[in-house]
Order: sequence, then C-alpha cells, then structure tokens
Amino acid sequence: MRSWLLAVLLFGGCETNAAPPAGAPPPPKTPPPNSTPIVRDAAVPADAHPSTMPGPQMYVALCAPCHGKDLKGYIADNAPSLITPTFLESATDDFLKASILTGRPGTSMAAYGNKLGGPLDDAAINRLVAYIREAGATKSKELPAVPKGDPVKGEALYAKGSCGTCHGDAKTRRDAIHLANTMFLVQATDPFIKHAIVNGRPGTKMLPFGGAMTDTEINDLVAYIRTLGTGAKQAGMLPAPTGKEPWRINPKGKDPKWTLRENRFASVDDVAKAYKAGNKMIIIDARPPSDWMRAHIKGAVSLPYHEVTRFKDVPQDTWVVAYCACPHHLSGIVVDELIKLGHKKAVVLDEGVNDWHRKGYPMTVAEGVEAPTAQAPGAMGGGDHSGHGH
Repeated sequence: MRSWLLAVLLFGGCETNAAPPAGAPPPPKTPPPNSTPIVRDAAVPADAHPSTMPGPQMYVALCAPCHGKDLKGYIADNAPSLITPTFLESATDDFLKASILTGRPGTSMAAYGNKLGGPLDDAAINRLVAYIREAGATKSKELPAVPKGDPVKGEALYAKGSCGTCHGDAKTRRDAIHLANTMFLVQATDPFIKHAIVNGRPGTKMLPFGGAMTDTEINDLVAYIRTLGTGAKQAGMLPAPTGKEPWRINPKGKDPKWTLRENRFASVDDVAKAYKAGNKMIIIDARPPSDWMRAHIKGAVSLPYHEVTRFKDVPQDTWVVAYCACPHHLSGIVVDELIKLGHKKAVVLDEGVNDWHRKGYPMTVAEGVEAPTAQAPGAMGGGDHSGHGH
C-alpha cells in the first residue's frame, strides 16, 4: 500500500520600550520579510469580532493562516485543502459545522464554537460553512453504507503498507492526519473514511486505492481505523479566560538570559529553566481560548492570534514568549504583530506548547486532559511555508 493522506477538516499595558537587559541577545527588529501578516478586508472594521464578519472575511481572519487564503491548505501544520472535491462530496454540512465547533483536541485545530470557548456562534459557523461549500463548488452526496469489516485483518493491512508511516497510531502522531483522534472518529462516518481511501485526495499524497485494494480489504481497513480511538476519555474544561489575568509571571524577578535561535526562537528547555529560576516574563497563548481552557502553560495569558485589537495592551518592558501547537505559525503571527507595534523583546516558543506539556513543565490542565500524543522523530508540522519558521 502506498502512503496515503486522509484529508479531513481541521480547522483554538505599559509601553516603556525599555532596552534589552545587559548580556541578552539582540532582539528582532522587524518581522521576517516573508512573514504572513494578519489580513483584514478593507470593508470590515479593524476592531470587528470574527463572529460578526461575512463568511469570506471570517475565513481569512481565522482559517487562512493554516488552510491558506485559497482554501487549498498546507500553509501550516499540514492543514489540508478544504476544497478538494472528494472531500467536499463526502463531508456533509453537519460534519463541517461539527469540525469547526469542536476542533480536534490534542492537535493544532482548536474548537472555534463559542459553546467550547471559541469565538464563533452557531450563525457564524453556518456562514463559514456556506463560504467553504461555495468556494469548493461541490455539494455533498449520499454515500453507500460500508459492510462490516474485520479489524484484525485491517490492522495487518495498515501495518503492511505505509499507512502507519504517514498517519501514526494511537500512541504516535506523524505528518498526515492523525486518524486516532477521538473527535475525528466521532464525527467521521465509515462511508466518509472509505470514500477517502477509494477516491483519494487529488493533488495530495493521498492516492486513490479503489483499484489497488479489494472492496473487502478496504472495509477491513475502515474497521481497524475505527478501533484507533477506543478507550479515549472525555476531558473537562477550565473556566474561560477573563481578559484580566496578570500579564507577568514572576513580576519581581530578573530578566531572563537565553540563547535565541535565528534571533527569534526560544527553546522550551531555556524558557522552562528561566521560569523555574523565577525570571520575569510574559507568556502568551496564541491559540483560540478553547485550547487555553483545555491546557495552558501555568500563568500564560490567553491572547488569540485573531484578537488583533488587544495586541497593543501587551507591556513592552518585559520579555514576551508566544506559543501555539503548530509549533510556530500562530505564535509567529502574534510575535510579528507585536514587533510591528514596537516590541523589542517578543520571541516564539520554539518547539511549541505540546513539547512543553510532554516534558512535564508547569501546566494548568483541565480534568482528563493528557499530554498530547508524541510526534514521531523527524515529523514536522507542515514545513516552513509562512516565514514563521514552522
């Protein structure tokens, strides 16, 4: 079996301009020339909340940073194309809505529904789905039922081919869509999964296997994929951020001294060391609030990449470390915007929050939330497509 990629919808002060501390590395002065700025449609007020925007503008503000302004995907963290015909013809509007609402916990795809701490109400999600459907110009169609397969035989097929090499398993994530994600398995039907295997995703590594495998083999493979999420627990949520959380961690501490990669990225280990030493810093969670409400670095302030009007409030006299799960893309957007506002001490957490969590560094975690599945060695979250070093 060749390598295949099942593409699914993935969509979470004081301004003193003080000089950097003695001995600290020189701060970044300007954003990288090829960085991706936050784009707002000229017809939409700069302070407009995403939930009030028309579908196209809402998409640009929230989804384009990862899925691309053309909806063709792969800007960050292997976020897939949303307009591939074989995807849209198998994805119902309810599937699209549910995916936006709940996200994919444990991945870079946060929950965007306000029921789970995201920025969008039901009406806004409906507008966003309508835009995606219109942009893709493909209606969903009724798919045939999938006969019951043999998961044991399916597991052998999965292991024999390259499925696990791309998609990993219940314990390991790789570059392609993580099929063991519980929320994906709740929302994706057997016909949806089979349709992807049979027809592939044109323009991606996911090739059609309708002729390379028998129908029985594909049914067995679907049955095995269905078992990958067995035993997963439903996690709780922390209280929503109030927007009044203290900016600084260790406000009376000394400035940190760390070695930056490319004058932009601070390693998880260096930041954790400075954190433990009681150094003063601001840690910004750049993901949607829904992710902050599942788990965040202890003391981190929720400042989502799309809440542009709040960036001006970030104090400029303290080192700022922004993080996301990508691990650089959304946090890179925040850091670039802060630099444009005059910050001289804003950097990106290099390996991202998932690595911080897996290493056991200080976290505030909702009940039932476990450290994210380990990323396979050598697997990247999407390549350096954006200028954020992702």
